[in-house]
Amino acid sequence: MLDVNKEQSSDSNVNDVVAVDHKAHTEGNHENLTTVAWQRSEDGSYSPSSYINRDLSLLQFHLRVLAQAASPRHPLLERLFFLIIFSSNIDEFFEIRVAGLMQKLNIGDVSTSVHGMRPSEVLNEISTVMHDAIDEQYRILNEDVLPALAKEDIRYLKRDELNAEQSAWMKRYFTEQVSPVLTPISIDPAHPFPRLVNKSLNFIATLEGKDAFGRDINLAIVPAPRSLPRVIRLPDELTGGKEHHVMLSAIIHEHIGELFPGMNVTGCHQFRLTRNADLDLADDVEDIAKALEGELENRRFGDKVRLEVTMDCPTHISDYLLNEFELHDNQLYRVNGPVNLTRLLFDFNIPALRYEPFTHVIPKEFRREMDKLDKATSMFAAMRKKDVLVHHPFHAFSPIINLLWQAASDPKVLAIKQTLYRSGTNSEIVKALAAAARNGKEVTAVIELRARFDEASNIAVANYLQEAGAVVVYGIVGYKTHAKLMLIVRREDDRIHRYVHLGTGNYHAANAKVYTDYGLFSADPDISEDVHKIFQELTGMGKPANLKKLLHAPFTLHDKLIRFIDDEIAHAKAGKQAHIIVKVNALTERRLIAKLYDASQVGVKIELILRSICCLRPQVKGLSENITVRSVIGRFLEHTRVYYFYNNGDERLYCGSADWMDRNLFHRVEVAFPIEDKKLFKQVYQDGLLSYLKDNTQAWTLDGNGVWTHLQPVAGETPYIAQEHLLKVINGVGDSV
Repeated sequence: MLDVNKEQSSDSNVNDVVAVDHKAHTEGNHENLTTVAWQRSEDGSYSPSSYINRDLSLLQFHLRVLAQAASPRHPLLERLFFLIIFSSNIDEFFEIRVAGLMQKLNIGDVSTSVHGMRPSEVLNEISTVMHDAIDEQYRILNEDVLPALAKEDIRYLKRDELNAEQSAWMKRYFTEQVSPVLTPISIDPAHPFPRLVNKSLNFIATLEGKDAFGRDINLAIVPAPRSLPRVIRLPDELTGGKEHHVMLSAIIHEHIGELFPGMNVTGCHQFRLTRNADLDLADDVEDIAKALEGELENRRFGDKVRLEVTMDCPTHISDYLLNEFELHDNQLYRVNGPVNLTRLLFDFNIPALRYEPFTHVIPKEFRREMDKLDKATSMFAAMRKKDVLVHHPFHAFSPIINLLWQAASDPKVLAIKQTLYRSGTNSEIVKALAAAARNGKEVTAVIELRARFDEASNIAVANYLQEAGAVVVYGIVGYKTHAKLMLIVRREDDRIHRYVHLGTGNYHAANAKVYTDYGLFSADPDISEDVHKIFQELTGMGKPANLKKLLHAPFTLHDKLIRFIDDEIAHAKAGKQAHIIVKVNALTERRLIAKLYDASQVGVKIELILRSICCLRPQVKGLSENITVRSVIGRFLEHTRVYYFYNNGDERLYCGSADWMDRNLFHRVEVAFPIEDKKLFKQVYQDGLLSYLKDNTQAWTLDGNGVWTHLQPVAGETPYIAQEHLLKVINGVGDSV
């Protein structure tokens, strides 16, 4: 178990970038309310000053992730992993969010968002924050993580740190493995600057002398093929079996001269270009799959948005590259180390430097039935008795897979329908669906091809299932199918029975080990009928289904949420207790935010647990005094979506696939499902909400100025970490915190 009492001496610099540490007892203290010049118009709308910019809020989430890399509370290799996650997050931030802002700026520097900031203002703020953050990232790497790894005999060796034998091996490796796949490209009238792939590792070399044709060439570009590993482990016989590695960039840099025989290489500098990677599909495409396949190639060569170079790159070289890519100085990022941290190795098998492992629990309802003789249909028997809830990653993902495999081989099962957003081509889910189709079941897969950065994988999954005989549909053009639904139709005693699984996360086994998500197994007739109707919507035509229990975007979810908040407002006005707790990944939708402001002003207690984006300003005098916002960042990525409304004691509790964002509520197919079983209700309420509200160690709180503050236990207060508490009570891991 992590040592939560250890002093955090090394994360002070990150807190300078993100926020400041603060004691837990100050959260929600009305004496510290923020004063903001907000206004409300006659039509009830709130002024732009009432909202926080979405992109800047998302950036703050990434900085909270970076802060984990600085914290010795996490094991060493996990801290390295947080650095890699931060790099990956920032790559996507530039590829999507910054690229989108640049497109808006090209159209006109006019605000189109609720916060009122112009694209140029947001881009300038991003540049300021990001330059500081990247500097801090490499400081953590060079001053904290790499020296600590070296003490554990895990090293990324520089060229001047190699002994003679290792240098000789590196030369052979370059000659045999690297040089044959490199293609140096000279820059001259016959060879214009090459079109470089998004986020690829490249080198720019300065040269003297004449080439084989007698030309004076002074510049060349050397792209590093993606087929080459970016980190190479030195042979055991040269290291005594230690984890010693050398970067591909060091190998190429050391031997760059061999690519230009007879010429003198006077300089070699690595750089990396980030491009716009968002896909642009028209709403009237006739074939989504074919259109996506064409767009995937364009993603590799989108508009330029960022240039990374190393610290030692001369100004005239970086200026040359900026000019070539039509970028400005504030889009240049100088890094003190490799420009491609996302490719660093981190998955070393050294348990002492990792989180303590744990066994993913299978709910006892399924374990009981599996012990019986009729194992082939055991899960159906369990679901007939009562609803079963799983809370990943504390509970195993295997019950979902087992249910599908049982359905695939069960002669009583007639049909299986499932939505797939991110599953992976090697998924057991996909294999089970294919097996079911081959066994004569009517299998329907609703595959969302447009799940960002998983488009190619989803196309492959669709082709595989179609070849197996499954019916594959791609959802609704203009509306991503983001709902997590599985429906199994079974004939029992000449009657049709339906079994469903609904989740807050994707059907992806690997993600289920690191993302927190809820999944409900149910044979409830009303919920099953609702799921059946939603699949009819997705595969057929007709008016929106009239559902009994499920909330359904883009049709009823937003309106129901507004109504639920209105009910709490009415209770508060009547002098009754009114309470809302919402746990989602992001809150950006203007009308919901405005309604929460209305609720706060009449006395409704509102507690928001948001992983990343929050456009609402909490704890603002007169506006949001009764609203608190917190974010929990830790070992697992928080992904559950839970909506709770006290409702004068007749409590409402929903889990769902939808965040409180415009895209989820109006432009996606989403489902929220009620938790009605009293025991399961208590489990979600306590484990999924109250536990996170108690966290005083891994939690951050937001103030009205948009500043996130890292909570710490006050003197004498017991540290409490929600995720560790759940590991203790569900999985029996470690000591109680």
